[in-house]
Amino acid sequence: MRRHAWVDASAGIAGDMLLGALLDAGASLSVVQSAVDAVSGGTVQVRSREVARGGLRALKAEVEPLVDDPPHRTWADVRDLLERAGTDTRTAVAVFRCLAEVEARVHGMKPDDVHFHEVGALDAIADVVGCCAALADLGVDTVSAGPVALGSGTVRTRHGRLPVPAPAVAELARGWRVCAGGDGELATPTGLALLRSLARACEPLPPMTLEAVGVGAGSRDPAGHANVVRVMIGTAGEAPAPDVQPDSGVSKSGASASGQNQRGPGSYASGERGLSSYGLGGPAMGEARPGITKPAPAETEPGEPAVLLEANVDDLDPRLWPGILTGLLAAGASDAWLVPIVMKKGRPAHTLSVLCPPGLADPLREQIFRDTSTLGVRHSTRGKVALKRAFADVTVHDTRIAVKVAHRGGVIVQVMPEFEDVAALARREQRPERLMLQEALAAAGEAGLIVGAALPENLRPAQ
Repeated sequence: MRRHAWVDASAGIAGDMLLGALLDAGASLSVVQSAVDAVSGGTVQVRSREVARGGLRALKAEVEPLVDDPPHRTWADVRDLLERAGTDTRTAVAVFRCLAEVEARVHGMKPDDVHFHEVGALDAIADVVGCCAALADLGVDTVSAGPVALGSGTVRTRHGRLPVPAPAVAELARGWRVCAGGDGELATPTGLALLRSLARACEPLPPMTLEAVGVGAGSRDPAGHANVVRVMIGTAGEAPAPDVQPDSGVSKSGASASGQNQRGPGSYASGERGLSSYGLGGPAMGEARPGITKPAPAETEPGEPAVLLEANVDDLDPRLWPGILTGLLAAGASDAWLVPIVMKKGRPAHTLSVLCPPGLADPLREQIFRDTSTLGVRHSTRGKVALKRAFADVTVHDTRIAVKVAHRGGVIVQVMPEFEDVAALARREQRPERLMLQEALAAAGEAGLIVGAALPENLRPAQ
């Protein structure tokens, strides 16, 4: 069974907050300290203590440099520190490379010339290496996270006062769901770089058997919300065991080299299939991380041609539209949809859009002329990249439900029960469709059909 960690960053995220949450979930502080010592040479002390944030108990991770005035470092300096550690530090290298590339883009310079300042200080190195080691110690195979609160207002930096989110945070947040979430800076570059380097998807809490919950505290205790990061760890579906790299100081059973791990209430032993190399880094950017299956680009087509047919219609009985759309799809259209519009003189109307293979453009255009009142159909050539699809069956209330699975490179990307099967079962059981859909998704999860998992071999190809 695969262990999955889901990060709740709805109140923001920072490196020390994530580290505190992982320690609270049961990661060994001694294992984390050993990993940090391997990189920092014993110049940083990691401690933890219980605090309250917004009335909630949380664990505050505190990183204390043991040297006066830690130097500012370039990306090359940080990379050398990690590479000289004598252990696998690829994930930590990837996090700092991500930061260097973002800072370089923001400030218009080469990554090797970036001075990290606060980011490259010993405390940030401890946050990054510590989080990676904690994930390994907890036996986590995959990571995902929810939307991230970035904050609002302004923040003071060495470059002066900047708007929130700061430029580096805004760059790191590209492609992720975000919100303001409150006043001040709620997400730091280090925290967001960790999340983007470790998490394979932005998603709600996925189906899992919950085994551990960790709550990590931020430095401030503002009014109005609990300044915490939560980590939920549990068992998802079965999947092939990940390739595990040998590590230093952390065994596959989660015990440190010096002795057995001691875990707090609500935690669990890490078992034999954890990311033993994860804690000291997964791969460099662009490589597959241990325990997280990376889609192979060769299995995704670079694109296929498609034609988009469009027509504006303002004088058709709207009761006819469902049948028209169904007929176009039955005739081979890849997709067909309506968009409400307002035409000249304030007339309400619809734009009919039909996406189809080039070879079907002519017959579908004739079908549009035949079934609607339009006087003209626009067409344009588009590129289209489609995920490969397959089907599996799950059982809900003794009824077979087909589940569509989209995949790339042998990895599941999307999972969705066929709605007509769900709706028919809901009518038979006289229960709400939304509840029946939740049950079907849970059944799919129990069958191992989980986003990010390896594609099972017994699926039916889509017709």
